Amino acid sequence: MSSVLRSKALRLVLPVVATVAIVAPLAWMWQASRVPAAYSVMEMGYLDYGNGPQRDRSVAGHSHHVSGYQAAPSRSITDLVVGPDRPADVRVDLVTRQQQLTVGGRSITGYTVNGTSPGPDIRATEGQLIEVHVRNESVAAGVTLHWHGLDVPNAMDGVAGVTQDAVPAGGQFTYRFVADQVGSFWYHSHQVSNPQVAGGLFGSLVVTPKSGIAQQFDVSAVAHTYSGVRTINGKAEDLRVPAQPGQLVRVRVTNTDNGPMQIWSNGSYRLLAVDGVDVHRPPEASGRSLTLTSGGRADLELKAPSDGSAARVQLSKAVAVIIGPTDANPAVPTQPTEELDLLTYGEPAPLGFDPASATRRFDYLIGRRPGFVRGRPGMWWSINGHIYPNVPMFVVREGDVALVHIENHGGEVHPMHLHGHHMVVLARNGVAATGSPWWVDSLNVAANESYDVAFLADNPGIWMDHCHNLKHAAQGMVAHLMYEGLDTPYRIAGAADNRPE
Repeated sequence: MSSVLRSKALRLVLPVVATVAIVAPLAWMWQASRVPAAYSVMEMGYLDYGNGPQRDRSVAGHSHHVSGYQAAPSRSITDLVVGPDRPADVRVDLVTRQQQLTVGGRSITGYTVNGTSPGPDIRATEGQLIEVHVRNESVAAGVTLHWHGLDVPNAMDGVAGVTQDAVPAGGQFTYRFVADQVGSFWYHSHQVSNPQVAGGLFGSLVVTPKSGIAQQFDVSAVAHTYSGVRTINGKAEDLRVPAQPGQLVRVRVTNTDNGPMQIWSNGSYRLLAVDGVDVHRPPEASGRSLTLTSGGRADLELKAPSDGSAARVQLSKAVAVIIGPTDANPAVPTQPTEELDLLTYGEPAPLGFDPASATRRFDYLIGRRPGFVRGRPGMWWSINGHIYPNVPMFVVREGDVALVHIENHGGEVHPMHLHGHHMVVLARNGVAATGSPWWVDSLNVAANESYDVAFLADNPGIWMDHCHNLKHAAQGMVAHLMYEGLDTPYRIAGAADNRPE
């Protein structure tokens, strides 16, 4: 072949080769990102044992072998329930509907529980068994209820496609769990969760100690933004607490929005609890604002001023809790420039386990990268360099102490929520915690921040570990925590159209 012919051939072949070199990887990534019409969470991603012991196992798409371990018989998470013979102490009937809401004089398309949003404030005493019967009257996409922050048995966690099927319109489901944690919690849908929670399908859940509380007033202040309208307990107005001078008020603030909120007061306050866990010996704070992450709860104690004026607690700039005379209208206080740092607030106390003896060590590295998710191209959130559905399944055994190093290089704040467990913050950006044990189930991780947290694996199940900016979760920012030897019969998508994010 002449050099002229070879040159022409190369000019023809090289573009084809270059095209194939570009298109083939893209086609492979596109294909790898697609998910079946129905699939198990057990088939997603890869197993991460956190450098801990592994067991010979082959479950629903994951197959690993380690010498010296015998395969454990698989157990269904449907077995993880409270004893069915135990009678309920608190019974609640909830009806979910898809309907128009009137908020701040505006008509908004949304959701209700028993005709209101938020739904009923469920209250129980420590140790009581709560039974909640849910009937979905008209939510077309189906519903579930997740008990955010309450570490219920796994079968009651309310995650569509993982712990149950979504309850279709006309269907019903009963949740049963023991309120063995004292504190402020909330419930919300975990089926098509971003639009349903944003539209109002949620409510407050409070568990009080058997001994009672010290405050004369105990109020729930559920903050939510409906289509741009900022509210407390569903009303676009201040929440008034008619306390007499010197009386103590406990304000249980819940942030149900996708982003963090700021809380500050015109006087002093004490932060009694975070995410349902008491702060140890909390001092009075003033001149500092508190950041409350998405999904988080903060219990504040304030005293009605002795001079007959009113205390004002801002839940962002739009609405406030006013404590004192019902006709008082104290000015909006200037937002402090300093924040209350929970890394140093309060005094140390025993944790109940030793993080230094951790048996599992995990990384949760948040980033963003181009790729395909469910066949769609774009810039997607990544976990440990992987994008959905190739996300990690963190594996533990009951009794393990797990350390998790979280880094956020995603460019936005991420409120990280672990189901079924509470984590204690050990360090932020390498600086060790020195105050009260800072327990969270929802942790505000700002851009370029890192956290070291620990938890005790004491609640077997298959648990979501995801960003509680629910838009981010819907974009694939979801991982899972799994205890060895467990499986689930439920499937994401499929006939039940389970869509947990």
